[in-house]
Amino acid sequence: MAELPCGEFSEFKEALQQLRALDDKIIYKLNTSVPTQSFAGLVSADERCKQLYEEMKAGYLARPAAIQHCIDRTSERVMELRTQREGAGGDDPATNKALRKEQTKLRLMQSELAVEDVIRERSTKVFKERCWKAYKPPDA
Repeated sequence: MAELPCGEFSEFKEALQQLRALDDKIIYKLNTSVPTQSFAGLVSADERCKQLYEEMKAGYLARPAAIQHCIDRTSERVMELRTQREGAGGDDPATNKALRKEQTKLRLMQSELAVEDVIRERSTKVFKERCWKAYKPPDA
């Protein structure tokens, strides 16, 4: 999975939204993947559910790690700016403004980890409702 851009929050959020596309469209994906009773003999529901689960699982492992990477980088930048501010005696308006901006970005990125939990819970619930007969994940 590609690394998230950590510089600007809007770029970070847009890239994260693209990574969450599968979860955003989980109901559509399940509707097109899992056959109805009339088509059950024509399409392998267990294979489709397994494949979808593997895609979901990959996202659930990669996205929090990518978010955490950006949180770590932004935390380092906050510490650098604090050190810079202390060196300047706290009187540099540009440093203070940059510090506030980075602190806000850090809080927003940290909140994305909580969003990730909600997305995972919602998608897993929908997946279980549709695929419980066809596929039972080994780590469920």
